[in-house]
Amino acid sequence: MAEPVSSIPNLGPAADREFARAGITDTGDLRRMGADPAYLAVIRANAQAHFIGYYALVMGLQGRPKHCSPEEKAALRPRFDALKAQAHSDTGIQLILNEIGTGARR
Repeated sequence: MAEPVSSIPNLGPAADREFARAGITDTGDLRRMGADPAYLAVIRANAQAHFIGYYALVMGLQGRPKHCSPEEKAALRPRFDALKAQAHSDTGIQLILNEIGTGARR
């Protein structure tokens, strides 16, 4: 039986919902994709990007608690920023509406 995304350390029921919107419904899907492509899919599925959620995911996939060293956080920050930039470089009316706060939220 497939395990929900929330069975990964550091992730909870909200992660199940956010990842499901991106078509990622279980730990197998998430582990096959890896942290960066999966988080990019979540952002593109109209979720707010949060650095804490991102590094909690990275640490969780490594089986580690979400509290990481300042050096690890510093190394993860550019990866997170690049994912946000990539997600927001998409074009389309929905992205524009989301940006000004009138887009539909799922």
